[in-house]
Parts: sequence; C-alpha cells; structure tokens
Amino acid sequence: MSSHHAQAKGTSRAAIGMIAVAAAAAFLATFNETFLNVALTPIMTDFGVDVSIVQWLATGYLLVAAVFVPVSNVLYHRFATRPLFVAAVAFLVVGSVVGALAPSFGVLLTGRLLQAIGTGLLTPIGMNITLAVAPREKLGLAMGIMAAMTTLGPSMAIVVSGALLSIAPWTTLMWVFGALSLIVLLAGAVLLRNVAELGRPVLDVLSFLLVAVGLVGLLYGISTAFSGPALVAAIAAVVGVLALAAFVMRQNRIEHPLLNLKPFRSTPFVLGVSMTMLGLLFVFAMNVVIPIFLQSVKGQDPLGASLILAPGILMTVVLGPIAGRLFDRHGGRVMIPAGFAIMAAFALLVGVAAGHESVLLFGALYVPAVLATSLGIGPSQTFALSSLDRESSPHGVTVVSTSFQIAGCLGTSLAIGVYNAMTTLGLENGSDLLGASTLGFRGAAVLVALTSVIGVVLAFAATKAARAARAAEAEGTVEFGRARTVVDLMKTDVYALSTEQNVLEALQMFTERGISGAPVLHTDGSLAGFLSDGDVMRYLSAEHPSSTNIYSFAIGESDDLEDALADLVSLPVMRLATREVVTVDANASIADAVAVLSDKHLKKVPVVRGENGPVIGIVSRSAVNRLAISSYLASRAGQVRPADDVTSTAEREPQLA
Repeated sequence: MSSHHAQAKGTSRAAIGMIAVAAAAAFLATFNETFLNVALTPIMTDFGVDVSIVQWLATGYLLVAAVFVPVSNVLYHRFATRPLFVAAVAFLVVGSVVGALAPSFGVLLTGRLLQAIGTGLLTPIGMNITLAVAPREKLGLAMGIMAAMTTLGPSMAIVVSGALLSIAPWTTLMWVFGALSLIVLLAGAVLLRNVAELGRPVLDVLSFLLVAVGLVGLLYGISTAFSGPALVAAIAAVVGVLALAAFVMRQNRIEHPLLNLKPFRSTPFVLGVSMTMLGLLFVFAMNVVIPIFLQSVKGQDPLGASLILAPGILMTVVLGPIAGRLFDRHGGRVMIPAGFAIMAAFALLVGVAAGHESVLLFGALYVPAVLATSLGIGPSQTFALSSLDRESSPHGVTVVSTSFQIAGCLGTSLAIGVYNAMTTLGLENGSDLLGASTLGFRGAAVLVALTSVIGVVLAFAATKAARAARAAEAEGTVEFGRARTVVDLMKTDVYALSTEQNVLEALQMFTERGISGAPVLHTDGSLAGFLSDGDVMRYLSAEHPSSTNIYSFAIGESDDLEDALADLVSLPVMRLATREVVTVDANASIADAVAVLSDKHLKKVPVVRGENGPVIGIVSRSAVNRLAISSYLASRAGQVRPADDVTSTAEREPQLA
C-alpha cells in the first residue's frame, strides 16, 4: 500500500471515529430529554411535589438547552474542539452526580439544569464536527446517522428507563446516565481533534439575555397555555416574541452577532428547518402521550409500555443511515413528502386502534409511523444545511440545534395539552375515564397527523425553492461584480493577530490555520497593520542570510534556520507588519475588490466598515477565482441540462429535488 493510500485510510478512520463520537453525543443529548419522564411519579412521591412543580424537570431542561445552543457557536470558534467537547460532556456528568445525590427537589432541578447546559452545547458541536469531517458525497449518510441517533435518543430513553425502574429506584437513572456520559467524554478525549476554524469571537451578553428571555418566555407561554392561567401564558408569550424581535434587530446591528442570521436568507434552508421541526414534534409528542395512555388506560406497567414501543425504535436506527444513502443518491423530492404522508396516515390509524383492546395492534401500527420519521427528519436536516456555503454552515447548525429544543418543547407541551383538554371534555360530556382518555389520545394523534400534512406541503414547496435556486444561479440572475458586494464574498471568520503578539506566534498561527498572512488589530478591533509570511522571510533574509531557505527543515538542515526563528520570540509583530494597509470598504462591489487585488498584486485584502472602522472580513484572490469558476460552471450547467437533472454533488446545492 502506498503512503498516500495509507494516509488517506488513516484520515478516513479518524473521520469515522469523530463522527461516531459526534453521533454518541447527539444520542446522549436527546436521550436525556425524556429519560427522566417515566420517573416523574416516584420523584413526586419522594419529594412531596405536585405535577405543576415536577414538570420543570422536563420543561426547564428543554428551555435551558435551547438558550445555550446559540452560545455554542461562539465557543466552537473560540476554543479547540476536543477540550470544548470534553467540557460540554462534563456538564452532563456533574449534573448526573448532583441529581443522583440530591437531598431535595431544588437540588435535583439544579443538577438537571446543569445537564441541560451540556445538551445545549453538545448538539451543535456534534453536528459541526460531522459537517467538518464528512465527505460531501457522503454527507447524507453521515447526517442520516446523526438524525437516527437524535430520533433514537428520546425514544430509547423510554424503553431503558422503564426497564430500570422495574428493578431499581429512580436515582439509578441518574447514575446510569452519568456513566454513559463519562464513557463518551473519554472517547472524545481520545478520538477528537480540532476541526474548527478558531478565531476570537466575542460573546455579546445583551444578545444572550435577549435570546434567553425570548425563548424562555415563548416556550413557557406555550407550555402553560393548556394547564396554567391563560393570561400568564399570553403575557409570557408576548414578552418572548418582543425579546426575540429585539434580538433579531440587534444581530443585524452589532459587529459580533451571537447568531449570524445569514442562513435565513436561504428559502430552502428555512423550509428544511421547518420540516425537521415538524418531524421532531411528531417524535416528542408521541413519545410522551403513548406511555401515559398505555399506563393509565391500557394497564401497562412502565416496562410493558416501553416494550410495545421498542420494535419501531430499534428499526429506526437501521433505517436512518439507509435513508441517508438514498438521499445522497436520489435526493429527497420523493422521500421527504412520502415520509410525512406515512406519518400522517399511520398516526390516524394508531388513534383508531387506541379504542380497541389489542395492545399489539396498537404497537404494530405505530411501527410504520415512527419508521417514517427517518425519511423526514434526517433528509430535511441535510437538505437545509446543504443549501448553505461552508461559512454559513456553522450558523445554520446553531439554528437547527436550537430548533431541536424548540420542537421538543412544542411537541411535549402541545400533545399533553391536547390530551388533557380532550380528556376533560370527554369527562364533562358524560364519558367514562376509558372513553375520555381514548378521546384525548385521538386528539393528540390528530394533532401530529395535521402537522405531518403540513410537512408534506412544505416538502413540495421546498422542491420548487430548490429548483428556483438552481435556475437563478444557472441563468446568472446575480450578475458577477455588480449585484454583489464584498460582504457577499468575504470570509467573516477572520484570523487576526494582536499588537501584543510576537512574530513566532504569528508564524505558528499561519502554520496551524494554513494561511499566508493576517491583519494585526488594536485592542479596540481597529486595523493596526498586516503581517505576511513574506514579511518574515524578508526579515530573515536580511538579518540571517544563512537561514533564508525555509525548505531546509524538510531535508534536515535546519540548525541555522532554527536559531533564526528562535530570535523571532522577542520580535513584536508590528516591527515587521505593513502599517499602510490596503483595505476595501464593506459596501464596495466585487469589481472594486478585483481591481484592488489586481492593481496592488495582493493575495488578500481586509474588509473594513467605514473609514478607520473595524475589520469585519477578508476578501481573497482565491475567493474571487472560485466565484468566477462557479458562475461559469453554473451557466454551462444551465445550457447543457435542465435544472431538474442537476445532481446533489454541488457544495451549496439543496438536495431535495
């Protein structure tokens, strides 16, 4: 085997290992969202609290997780992947220990919220790792595995917790989850490497507070709409909406937004996220009402109710990667709407079967319904993220990960709300408990059937949006160098140096990031200069003539050069940096950027906002070249074949159609 093949094989194994760790993290994060649900009754007994208090172990968990998802994007680009992953999983371990040893409900809730912080960070980190290391031609398979783990988590949690509670107290659940988390932590510490493009993003505290108030207010309002005072729920929802509106306006005004809203400019992305949420809503809704119905109405114990759900759950694990492969080959034009249609049809059939005595018939009809989620959730998620470029993908992941928590809260709250409301209505109309509860379950089944029908409609809309996006690019509706500005082309994650660093540190960053130069910034973010590897080599040539050949390291003759580089430790970057830096304004056209790069013979130029303003990006000659080539290839593709025949191999092409 050649060294090239051996290296490629080693790289492939490393990628598989990292995807496996990311999938395990996705499983843990969603597994814990419902793992404690079956134990709520014994927890109420042990701590003497009622259902309105104990439900915060589920609702509070989802709310805190949703709040911390946007923060993960800042941390992902600021800290190396491995230590960040280990720290996130550590929250799960510590929270589990606190919960297992909790002497009171307040301490248990604290441990649960610590776990939620880890969940909010883990879900997007795992997805970003998968996007970074998975080959584009196998992205559907990789995301299918992630979606299978995401779907399997909350479903399998019911089975496992039901089995454990039949032989042990509820505290065992916390210890078991803590042990699982510790295993994933150790696996991440061994198998992960840094895959993020690190910089120095700033956490905007006001944005964090706004998104926290917004999500908590909105989700609290929805979760209490059926069970609490209507006025309180309405006020909470309004406050949440206003806070989210303020958050959106702030993101468009500040230099370092907590959440980049650029992905929302893509219609296919918005539709893909919406379809993903509808699929997850189905999963969370059915996972909460089915165990309640089977235990309270059909007389099943927790283990029996779990075993009825087990066949469909286990088969979903197998179908997820298969659906991913099919998506890679054929796209989701047929698969996604078919998945939602099957979900709707069998949800209604399960509702009908709820009135019959046979529990086996009930479980058998649920199998196709839960299997169909594999055709909808994973492909919809991949479709959404594949519509973005690589710079926007991490921000898209943050949006998708936040949508997981929102969908979970919505599915749980709406299903329980409809179930209780319809059950109460049946009792008020003279039905016995069995008939009223069956009516309540059928109401929840109709709810998820309707949301699945909406999924079918959105899938067809996404097909049209994908075709329109391809046609627009092929026809050149965005004219090169005129309709676009530098902002559309620049790289926003800028690797920058500070005036306090030395030249050797700069060279180390150049090597780690694979770049040839970077702007030097003052502490206030304004531009101080620009340092390139050419500036360093010219200095070495003048001060250390015997060490001018940088390639001497490659052949072992590195003593002179090593001594020269050691001198760079005491040399500030501004001693060698170019102070009169050529820049491009953010409002300049791409044609202006091309002129600057060409006239000045530069590889890259910093983009600033206004005269003497902060650096907000870098526009490079290679980015212009890629745009020119992609525009040419798009026009050729439009001439050679119709948009419907475009395959799913293009990096930014949505794959639904």
